[in-house]
Amino acid sequence: MSNRRRTSWTWAWLVIVAVGLWAPSISAQDQKAPKKKKSEGGVSTPKKVFDTAAVAEFFKDPTPLPITLTFNAKRLRGDKGDNAPWRAATLTYTPPNASAPATIPIKVKTRGIWRLHNCDFPPIFLNFTSKEAKQTIFKGLDQPKLTSYCRDEDLYEQYVLQEYQLYRIYQLLTPYGHGARVLRVTYTDSASAKPIATRYAFLLEEPDAVAARNHGKILKLKGAGPDDLVPYEVALTGVYSYLIGNTDFSVSGLHNVELLGKENTGDVVPIMHDFDFSGAVNARYATPDPKLRIRTVRQRLYRGYCVADSIYPKVFELFNAKKNDIYGLYSDKIGALMDPKVVKETLEYFDEFYKTINNPRDAKDLIINSCYGRQ
Repeated sequence: MSNRRRTSWTWAWLVIVAVGLWAPSISAQDQKAPKKKKSEGGVSTPKKVFDTAAVAEFFKDPTPLPITLTFNAKRLRGDKGDNAPWRAATLTYTPPNASAPATIPIKVKTRGIWRLHNCDFPPIFLNFTSKEAKQTIFKGLDQPKLTSYCRDEDLYEQYVLQEYQLYRIYQLLTPYGHGARVLRVTYTDSASAKPIATRYAFLLEEPDAVAARNHGKILKLKGAGPDDLVPYEVALTGVYSYLIGNTDFSVSGLHNVELLGKENTGDVVPIMHDFDFSGAVNARYATPDPKLRIRTVRQRLYRGYCVADSIYPKVFELFNAKKNDIYGLYSDKIGALMDPKVVKETLEYFDEFYKTINNPRDAKDLIINSCYGRQ
């Protein structure tokens, strides 16, 4: 990497730390879609203050949380544009140690690209910024993503649970992974008062919450190369993506990747997200990019940046140390919700990965020598 490029990245980060270019958060009372102010140069996201203890408490519980979401289904399903409005909604749940359910006002809005236009129910954000929500177990959440069913079928519900498991695996490997919490959601149409479906879903920890927990900021700088990032984390995210068969990402393009800038050190760490197109999920709708030399998402292809060869054995050692914990996720209370056939196929898929990293020749050929940028 040229000294000019390294200097530009260093300078951008110094600007972030010294000047503090994040805008204040939007008022919770704003009835319109919250508008994020762009920082100078577009190098960071607006600053939000998160109660990291409350957020951590919410996401640590693996027990599915039953809730009912009520909203105008016709209006929400009609929101297909990039600037969808926030729609009024309510969330009903039973608080801990309570004898009766409680209902809180929230807002919802559509998000996404492929799922938004191809699913029976769109992916959405939930807005928990009301005063009432701040007095509940959802305290600390702002506008997290809800990953829900694409179609009201058991197979598609398995995809949701499988993707949730991949976030749990990522959290076992690094503190930079997004927290996730499973919900059992009953979707109800406010216009007819009739339930639409009841399916598992999960809430995802927001990028700024991940950053706050790790004492950093989310950067919006495209074009990052391996020399801009922490080498060990580059290798870890690359090997993790190889484990789950994920090729649907771009670090330099910020596609399904976030960059976390550490406040004290200036280090920049890549964070992966959105795994439904991975081989481990093996969704019926998932296909690899035609430019890649694979025919299905189940075929692994290493797409991580190249780092020093000496770093990979350390990463392989971590994956080996965490193997029992990873496999254990598929026999706990969440694993019990999954189709046994799906569990078996997933663990066999992981077995292939472990054979690769523990065979020096295969690890060298399929991972180390196949990294992105190797001359």
